[in-house]
Order: sequence, then structure tokens, then C-alpha cells
Amino acid sequence: MADAENPTELIAEMGRRARIAAATLAGMPTAAKAAGLRAAAAALRSAEAPILAANARDMAAGEARGLSAALLDRLKLDAKRIDGMAAGVEAVAGLADPVGQVIDRSERPNGLQLSRVRVPIGVIGIIYESRPNVTADAAALCVMAGNAAILRGGSEAVHSNRAIHAALAAGFAAAGLPADAAQLVPVTDRAAVGAMLAAEGAIDLVVPRGGKSLVARVQAEARVPVLAHLDGINHVYVDGSADPAMAREIVVNAKMRRTGICGSMETLLIDRAFPSAAMLVEALAGAGCTVRGDADIVAATGVASASAEDWDTEYLDAIASVALVDGVAGAMAHIARHGSHHTDAIVAADEGVAERFLADVDSAIVLWNASTQFADGGEFGLGAEIGIATGRLHARGPVALEGLTTYKWIGRGTGQVR
Repeated sequence: MADAENPTELIAEMGRRARIAAATLAGMPTAAKAAGLRAAAAALRSAEAPILAANARDMAAGEARGLSAALLDRLKLDAKRIDGMAAGVEAVAGLADPVGQVIDRSERPNGLQLSRVRVPIGVIGIIYESRPNVTADAAALCVMAGNAAILRGGSEAVHSNRAIHAALAAGFAAAGLPADAAQLVPVTDRAAVGAMLAAEGAIDLVVPRGGKSLVARVQAEARVPVLAHLDGINHVYVDGSADPAMAREIVVNAKMRRTGICGSMETLLIDRAFPSAAMLVEALAGAGCTVRGDADIVAATGVASASAEDWDTEYLDAIASVALVDGVAGAMAHIARHGSHHTDAIVAADEGVAERFLADVDSAIVLWNASTQFADGGEFGLGAEIGIATGRLHARGPVALEGLTTYKWIGRGTGQVR
């Protein structure tokens, strides 16, 4: 290993080793990759005690640093979450392998047969904060898609990430996968992030998972392609036709199930024609949510006034902004002004209104009569996710196996010349 005190040399050496591993993974049969993931899942379960001990160190340090309740919830591991990590790795092992899939075929008038075939991207760099489960999710997805991974977790989860990575590496090695299939950057120095972003030729794609400042830095400094999203300013719109009981359940779940995830609702929009706006506000407040409203909501319920900044804020906490709007047109106009193209939902019984919302809201994920908390690769049947992409190129929404491949053209001829 290169000198850890020189981030540029360190990342260059990790990239060199990852490139060799990626070449091996790209040619491995599906069964071999799946066996490696199942062995890694078993190793995670066997390593529950050391992982929990490492996480306890991170939690204590986080509490001492004054991390918010939402960030501590992201950081915390328990037996159930470790089993969930292992189950996620096993789920990825059972997915259809995208490598080698033929996207489409055609034959030219001269008889030349062309096809587009999925292939691995190569070396994927993942830069993430807080959530140690990303170590397992990212490694599993990259490996199953035939890529090598270079993982750089945040300092707040350093001990958890190392314990999880050690278990994964043991499982991979036991199953005969390359030793460098998934490497963990051994330092938490921010300079290592800069070295990854500048690693042209060593890293083929960088995926940031973290707060707005991290993602903004990655997008500003990267000299390699980036797959990212910024804020998750997600909305739930309750139409006048919505069933009140359904609306109440969805709204409370969308905000309060887990407030610190990127799929959490941040703004509730209520049609003026909906008869129970105050009930929804009371339900949120009763669940422990601080509600900030526009003038109409303040007048009707007495909650605190929302500031101009509230409509553009990803709280990641038990806080929600609420506004009355003029039907679905008003809701979509608000989302267009303040949304982040992540996840938006409508609660409505009127199918025509719902279909208009689904068609016209320009977000990566749009839902009808379902909580925004479903914005998750596992819930989409993808096994896990590398992140939620809100851009328009290459991949959008939960990025899993298919999003970690590209394609190449293959031509089969019979002697054709131009």
C-alpha cells in the first residue's frame, strides 16, 4: 500500500489495484459473483459483535460531537440493521446479472448485425457520510455489476465502516473473488476525497452520498464523471379528492417513519378543496413533527409561520413546511419552483388528476397514493441502491446494478467493407 500520508499516491495505488480486480470481475460468471456476495453476507452476520462494538465507538464520538438526532439515527447499527445489511447483500446476489445483457439488436441493409451489450463501468469511487450500511450496499452492487469499488466513508462512521469492510473482504476472499474487489480508503483526511476526484484514469465514476456540501464539492471539483443528487426536497400533495384517512397515514409516514433519509417528505401541499387540512397538521404535530405553515395554514391552525427559506430546505429532521394550494396545478407550480427533482407524491382518488401529476411532475420518482419513504432501491426490488440520481443522464432514481453498467456496440459481419 502506498504511503497513507500522501493521498494522491494512496488513491493512485488503490486505483491500480482496483483496475486489476475490475478486469477479473468483468469476466466472472454470475454464479461466482453471487457466491462471493452470499459469503460476504454470512461474514457480516458472523461479525455482528465486532461491528456493534465498532459502532458503539462511533456513536459515542458522534454524541460527544453534538451530532443531531437524525444523523445519529443514520449512524446507529443494531442487530436488526446488521441482519438487514446482510439480507440486502443476499438480495443483490439473487438479482439478474446485467453484464452481457443485450439491450437491442438490428441488422443493417448490408447484412452487418449490430447489438448493444451491457458491460461494467470499471472502477467506481463511492464517497459517503454517516450511514455505514452504504459500505455493504455499495460493495455488493459494484461487485455484482462487475466493477471494483473504492469506498471512502465519513469520519463519523470510521470504526463501523472498517469493521463492515473487514467482514466483506473476508467473505469475498473465502469465495475466491479478487482481494481488491472492494477497497476502503484507510484515512479520513478530506484530501483523500480531493485525490479521488482528480483520479482520471484510475476511477471511472464517482458517486457521492451525503449532505449538500459534500455533493456540491464533488460536483465542483471532480475531473471524473459524477452520478449524484443534491437535496431531497420532497413533497406530498393531498388533492381535494383524497380519502382523509389514507392521506393522514401517508403524510405521517412520509415525514416521520425516518426523518433523516433522503426520501422523507419535507413539504406538505394541501388542496384548498380538501376538507381536513387541520387534521393533517394535527396528525403531524401529534407524531412529534414541528410544523411551519403559510399564511392560510397559520390562520387555520396557529402553527408557526414558514419563512421563504423553509420551502427550499431539506430538513432531514422532524420538521415540515405546509401550504394550501389551488388544486393540482397549484401543487405542481410549487414543486416546479421549490422541488429538487427527487421524489414527489400525490394522494388522490381522482385518477385523472393523479395521472396528470404523474406525467407532469419532473422528478426522478413520482408516486400516487404511496409514501415518499418508498424512494429506496430495496423497495423498488433492486436489492439495494448506490444512491438516488436526480440528473437526466445515464441513470435516474434508485441506482442499482443496471445503473452501474454502460454498454458497448458489437458488430458481426460477413466481410462487409465501405
